[in-house]
Amino acid sequence: MLWIYIDRSLNIALKKQVYEQIRTRILQGELTAGYRLPPSRELADQLCVSRNVIVEAYEQLLAEGYVEGKQGSGTYVAQGVYLEYDLKEKPVSFWEIESKKEEDQDRIDFRSGIPALNQFPKKEWSKLAKEVCEEATDSIFGYDNPEGRYELRHVLSRYLKRTRGVHCHPDQLVITSGATQALSLIANMFLSSNKTVVIEDPITYEIQTIFSSTGANLCPIPVDQNGIRTDLIPVDRKPGFIFVTPSHQFPLGSILPIQRRIQLIQFARKFDTYIVEDDYDSEFRYGGEPISSLQGLDPERVIYIGSFSKILSPALRIGYLILPAILTQRCRQLKWHFDLHTPSLDQSALARFIHNGSLDRHIRRMRKLYLRRRKSLHSCLQESFGDHVSISGDATGLHLIAEFDNVEFNESLLRDILQHKVKIYPVEHHAIQKGHHRNKIILGYGNLTEEQIQEGVYRMKQALKNVCTI
Repeated sequence: MLWIYIDRSLNIALKKQVYEQIRTRILQGELTAGYRLPPSRELADQLCVSRNVIVEAYEQLLAEGYVEGKQGSGTYVAQGVYLEYDLKEKPVSFWEIESKKEEDQDRIDFRSGIPALNQFPKKEWSKLAKEVCEEATDSIFGYDNPEGRYELRHVLSRYLKRTRGVHCHPDQLVITSGATQALSLIANMFLSSNKTVVIEDPITYEIQTIFSSTGANLCPIPVDQNGIRTDLIPVDRKPGFIFVTPSHQFPLGSILPIQRRIQLIQFARKFDTYIVEDDYDSEFRYGGEPISSLQGLDPERVIYIGSFSKILSPALRIGYLILPAILTQRCRQLKWHFDLHTPSLDQSALARFIHNGSLDRHIRRMRKLYLRRRKSLHSCLQESFGDHVSISGDATGLHLIAEFDNVEFNESLLRDILQHKVKIYPVEHHAIQKGHHRNKIILGYGNLTEEQIQEGVYRMKQALKNVCTI
């Protein structure tokens, strides 16, 4: 993935911002020789800028020798461009500048997938971390097993069976550095330039990037109010795997019914392939118990991915994979090549947090908080936009979908909304096949207070008044 920050408040041309960030990362060795830059159209869609902005930035990099184009293949970082710097003379990167720049406290950001950061159980976590450091044997401070510490895998397997209907032995678990690494491991195991991955459409842009970076082809299958359209999955070829978010489709929020789950499993059995289930936020369901996992229906055909980024904090960087036993050794070897192992001290602290019931208590408390914030966002949208907005995808998780009549959330409108100091996220940015979701936005509420939600919707209304009739 290529993360680039576009700040339209700066008096710097957008193409210059893109050029400078890529150039700096190449010089510092963050982007190494042979690294393939994203296609200009994809990067433009990701950043919500004109494709010409990316094309001109790439052309400048090409003219100066930082990258090279390969006919029909793409744009790659050139050989011999890394420049080693003395620490005293090392240029300050764009990201370092951004981290030091005073954050705009008045901007309201409806980013999805961010939990209430100020609700992280800091005191209890500090206590558990202290206990781990004082009570653990010396071995915990050395290199660890790539699959993760046994105590965490043990308590996690029991927890997931109780809460999500997941069936596995601790040895089938591989602890990862967040769900992103879990996805990368799966991509490396099953995908290559001659493979195809069947994937929901729309789906998180970052996931698309991870899979396509292997050279594999994406086979997008539309999503409706009941999840992925299983009747549209091609039956003329075997895919590397099928990727789904069945308990709370991202971003549209639908829940996959049992009939389609069975159809997926039958397809996987017929073609001797696997289903990858991303269960990213199903703990926070607001009407009844969390939806049972797809993995529980066929543990030999479903690879299950989860993390603690949305339950606790993205800063923990702890995720996990549950694999059929036949795949575990291969995954462990790959994990070793990636980063040896996920930090051991955090794993042990988390194991205690789950074992003593703290995780269950935290989820119950946060579910109540998020329910209030969800209701607040509902009422604010309805009061501000009335019949002009339809709300969906909010039965679970930390976001909802707002669909507007006669509104297209294009670059110009997004820029106008941002000028009102509120940031929203179009569904269209996550669509593989463009043009079907232009009037829909993702509104995350997990890390916003009710007052911020109210003010954010008000600002959005003022921005929309300037460009369309509502």
